[in-house]
Amino acid sequence: MGKHRMPDPDEHENPGGDSTADRGDADSRAAEQPPPRPAGRGRVRILALLVLAAAAALTAVAVASRADTPAPNAPNAAAAADTAAEADQVVAPAAVTDAQLAALPQETTFADLPTAPKDPAPGQQPDGLVLHPRTAVPLYSKPGAAAIAALPPTQLGSDTWVPVIGEQPGWALVLLPGRPNGSTAWLYRDDPRVDEARTPYVLRVDRAAYRLELVKDGATVRTWTVGVGKPVSPTPAGRAFVLASIRDTKPTFSPIVLPLSVHSDTYTTYGGGPGTVGVHGWPTDGVYGKSSSDGCIRVPPDALNILSSDVPLGTPVLIR
Repeated sequence: MGKHRMPDPDEHENPGGDSTADRGDADSRAAEQPPPRPAGRGRVRILALLVLAAAAALTAVAVASRADTPAPNAPNAAAAADTAAEADQVVAPAAVTDAQLAALPQETTFADLPTAPKDPAPGQQPDGLVLHPRTAVPLYSKPGAAAIAALPPTQLGSDTWVPVIGEQPGWALVLLPGRPNGSTAWLYRDDPRVDEARTPYVLRVDRAAYRLELVKDGATVRTWTVGVGKPVSPTPAGRAFVLASIRDTKPTFSPIVLPLSVHSDTYTTYGGGPGTVGVHGWPTDGVYGKSSSDGCIRVPPDALNILSSDVPLGTPVLIR
């Protein structure tokens, strides 16, 4: 606060008064002086200034106190940074020797791995990321846990490509090709033996409407009327993927079969196989638009040609 000069009651309002005032008598000089200011008014001003000064001091103390006091529930920046760093850390995979890897169950369409984690969101569309092991790699129930199976590089004569349905740093949750339907496992994504790619396609099967949609980059590009499983042998619902492509040199019902990663819940085998559900053609047209199969999806010839030539292995298939 700035300094204030208190008024002097002996000062004249006209400090440069003329000489005639000096020559007058005492009464004359007294008459020319300004009347003395009441002493009470000065004391009031002093008290007011003291009150203002005290208020300013209290305000400064309060501000300083608030500045020194942390805001309630304010996050600790250092702790938050540590938490974020921990979230970004990659969990190292449990070591698996070559001998241990060879002894693990092979996760193929013939496998049955009841201990595998279940698909957490069977109706959700994956984003198109697919992985391929160039050689057998371990599969885990969760990052850092012991291996539960091995994923081989091929399936039914085709390269193994599995879709990613979940991620965390260094790891990918993938759909598996064996029983039970909807089985998943964690694959160490940073393994140099694992390749990555993306498919722009998704197949959507509406069993009630007997409809198959081919979706590319989020837009439906083709739709076909198809045949699905009978009520006693329904086509399994959920998320699956295109597992392989098999060309029959002596076809009896379809020149090409596209096995999926799901299996019949009614039959344990189809013609000696493990009951793998597939997409394939049929010699006659009367099967389309009906529940006509033992669980497979029967498609017209043009659909089979497009799906077998354009759609990559590992492409997700959503069945509802």
